[in-house]
Amino acid sequence: MKQQDAALVCFSGGQDSTTCLFWAKKHFSRVEAVCFTYGQKHSLEIEVARKIAADAGVPFQLLDVSLISQLDPNCSLTNTSIAMDQEKPDDSYPNTFVPGRNMVFLTFAAILARGKGIYHLVTGISEADYSGYPDCRDTFVRSLNVTLNLAMDEGFVIHTPLMDRDKSEVWELSDELGVFDLVRTQTLTCYNGVVAEGCGHCPACKLRKEGLEKYLRRKKEKQK
Repeated sequence: MKQQDAALVCFSGGQDSTTCLFWAKKHFSRVEAVCFTYGQKHSLEIEVARKIAADAGVPFQLLDVSLISQLDPNCSLTNTSIAMDQEKPDDSYPNTFVPGRNMVFLTFAAILARGKGIYHLVTGISEADYSGYPDCRDTFVRSLNVTLNLAMDEGFVIHTPLMDRDKSEVWELSDELGVFDLVRTQTLTCYNGVVAEGCGHCPACKLRKEGLEKYLRRKKEKQK
C-alpha cells in the first residue's frame, strides 16, 4: 500500500543529510532512513548515522553497495593509497568524487522505498557545493527522477531541500529546524572521519567551517 505521507531519507550522518532528516520529519508524518556502506575509508559515519536516527526515532537500514569502490581506483575516499585533493583541480573534479555514487544511492533507495510503499525520497544533494560534482546537479536529479519512474512505472518524487543552499544556508536551516547544536556537535562531515568540528583541513571540514562562520556572522548582524 502506498504511504502518501511517508519519506525515505538517504542518510550518512553528516551535516547535510542530518539537516534533511529533520526537514523530512517536519514535512512527513512517517520518515525512515537508509545509509550506505560503499567502501569508504572510515565506518564511523555509519555508527554516527545509526545513533542520530535512533535518537530521532527514525527507523534505520544499512545497505552494502561497496562494489562501487572496486570499479574506479582513482577516488581518495575509497582508495587509501591516494592522497586527498585539498583543492579542486582547474581541469577536473577533485579525487574525492565517487563516480556514480548519488545515482546508485538514489536508485537503491527507490527500490527499497517501493517495497515499503514509500514514494518520497529525500537527499542532501546540493549544486551550491564547492566541487561542482556532476551528480549534485539539479538536472541530474530531475533526469534520474524521470528514469526511476519509467523503470518501475511508479511516481517517485525526489526532494532536494538543500539544492540551492550554500553551507551557511544549510546551517541556517538546521537552526530553523531546532537542531543546530545537534548538527554542530554530533554529525560527521569530515573526510578523515572526525566527528563534529572534524580534522579542520580536509575540503569537507573547510567548507563546513566557512559556512558556519558565515552564518554566525549573518545571524549576529540580524540580532543587532
